[in-house]
Amino acid sequence: MTSKTPVRVAILGGSNRSRKVYGPILKGLAQAGEVEVVAVWSRHENSAQELGQFLNLPWYTDLAKLVRETAPQVGVVSVNSGANGPVGLMAVENGLHVLVETPISHSLKEADAIIQAAAARNLKIEVAEQFHRRPLEQIKLKLLASGLFGQVYTAFNDFAGHGYHGVSVLRSYLGFDAVPVRVQGFVRDYPLAAHGSRFNAPVAPRDETQEHAMIEFADGRLGIYHWTNVGYDSALRWWRSSRFLAEKGMGLTVGVDLDVKEELTLLDASRKAPQFITLQRHWERLDGGPLRALVAFTGDSDQPEVRWDNPFYDLLRENGIQWHDDEIGVAGCIMSLVNAVRDGTEPTYGAAQGRVDQEIVVAMRESSRLGGQSVSLPVSVE
Repeated sequence: MTSKTPVRVAILGGSNRSRKVYGPILKGLAQAGEVEVVAVWSRHENSAQELGQFLNLPWYTDLAKLVRETAPQVGVVSVNSGANGPVGLMAVENGLHVLVETPISHSLKEADAIIQAAAARNLKIEVAEQFHRRPLEQIKLKLLASGLFGQVYTAFNDFAGHGYHGVSVLRSYLGFDAVPVRVQGFVRDYPLAAHGSRFNAPVAPRDETQEHAMIEFADGRLGIYHWTNVGYDSALRWWRSSRFLAEKGMGLTVGVDLDVKEELTLLDASRKAPQFITLQRHWERLDGGPLRALVAFTGDSDQPEVRWDNPFYDLLRENGIQWHDDEIGVAGCIMSLVNAVRDGTEPTYGAAQGRVDQEIVVAMRESSRLGGQSVSLPVSVE
């Protein structure tokens, strides 16, 4: 962590996520001297007041007034998904660097407006796409960056995440610099047997929407995407997996709900059998505490270990805070923007990448509407 001047942050949106996720994480980063949370805003007076009182911060329904009176540098946009675009644009127009929740906007035209407004004002935008920032994904990306697997040829999202999240998962394995050029998609609705939802809905017949897509990249590599809209709450759709097929090995996440196992393989010394990589979580103590690191024992004589260190370990240990993997990922999104603002650099993911993820989703659905006809990228913003 750093001893630099804290970046001033306002939370924009009175959602449960503002209260339960961003509030506690920003409080932890404030304890480390990274940020100072100065105010909250919501379009609705009741939610603004409730969030302000909960976090012991001044609350506003007038964003321009908030900016004048509390002088934030960064706005964390945490609103209803459909409002990401309008509120993100409003924050930029009020002079704030912005962390916007996913997707940056459901509309590509709105996404472009936010990006253009930020560029005209020399402001930074980060998108809160945290999946690839979670520890298990970070150690896989470190392994891919090590060169042990060679080039990844095909990447899969197999119910690991919906829409832009799932697209981002598979793109992270190929590298975010890989350029998608064509999408073929199929969206289908099917009836399901009566069953209950984990969101406490009564037992009843349900319909599901399945989404499937093949994504071709400029260099000939492929992304394969699968999702179902009941994938987060139905006992009928328990599978969780993401995969990559690489030049020198492969990786497979095998999961039932959140109980996932990573199967990562290279070749053994004989070059005739798979060499399974062992992943170990290193905690503060053998019996727990905050996560210190993830270490991959590769079986490769030249690179026997690849290690990912939790960048928030000191903060968590010194302040007695416990963060699970998703909170570590969200904190990574916040710090990407904080460091970009403070150092004059670019966020590590950024608005352009968030837009690409959403553009692929738009292309998949348009392809399905056209009867499975391939859709070339870029797609029309209309």
